[in-house]
Amino acid sequence: MKVSVIIKALNEERNIIRAIESALIAIDKVGGEVILADSLSTDHTVELASRYPLRIVQLVNPQDRCCGVGAEIGYRVAHGEYIYILDADMELDGDFLVAAVAALDADTSLAGIGGTLKDLYVVNAEFRRRAEDIAAVEIGEVDCLNGGGLFRKTAIEQVGYLTNRNLHSYEEYELGLRLRANGWHLQRINLQAVKHYGHMDTSFRLLWRRWRGRYAWGAGELLREAWGKPYLREAIKGVAQYRLSIIVLGWWLSLLLGAIGGYYHPSGWWIFFVLLLVPLIFGVIRRKSLMDGLYMVVSQNLHTAGVITGFFSARRGDPDQSPEFRTIK
Repeated sequence: MKVSVIIKALNEERNIIRAIESALIAIDKVGGEVILADSLSTDHTVELASRYPLRIVQLVNPQDRCCGVGAEIGYRVAHGEYIYILDADMELDGDFLVAAVAALDADTSLAGIGGTLKDLYVVNAEFRRRAEDIAAVEIGEVDCLNGGGLFRKTAIEQVGYLTNRNLHSYEEYELGLRLRANGWHLQRINLQAVKHYGHMDTSFRLLWRRWRGRYAWGAGELLREAWGKPYLREAIKGVAQYRLSIIVLGWWLSLLLGAIGGYYHPSGWWIFFVLLLVPLIFGVIRRKSLMDGLYMVVSQNLHTAGVITGFFSARRGDPDQSPEFRTIK
């Protein structure tokens, strides 16, 4: 079997039909199977999916939910030579799959091939910023395949597991670290792989979801997982959030010192309020929007707190061990 397309989902009844139908059309071009990996949806996601010719596996313990767990349980049952990870709010392009299969067939040093992503709902500051990043996406050899990609299953088997269940985000980057540490290469081609029908939340509602779902803890969890590993230095160098968090921590310290100074002399409070406003002014100038500038400041503070909280949070277990799951279809 050539390709297994794994659709990872949690309460995606609004999007699941579109994702499944696009995957089935794409898989017809290369041969293979479609697998729905469900993280215990409480809506009609599984019911809708069961009408289609695909396999369905589902997580058993809700405590095991995280961003990458669906990909991992799907990988555990996949039969394909190559594996594509598709979010349930995405639509797969079959032409990309054909090109990616050809590239992996031609170059056995490649562990994975990614394409470009098109965001269709750019309604908040997070997705506006990401749309700018996507416009400048690097083509050619890359360090990870954010947004999904087609992976060689034997490469994944060599590094032990697909996604680390101790991470709530950055799972694609952590996979890239492990693959490249074992001599594999990753490549992105200039061909649209997916359309993304993302969250319609407002900027700050989405930010709250990031914290509540521990997505914002991901950079700290990644640092914890890389600690003592041969790729620790590369992880620190490659994640911009660590450098930004050092700046934010310095800002926090300066505010504390300003407040302490204000206790002894009124000028300390002037310094405190000036320091308080500097990041907002910078954010507004950079983003050319008051709300987007405010979002940038709040987001960086929240993600810095996430780096600290994530690093010191407890691990779920050995990522080499599969999360418990059941086969539904």
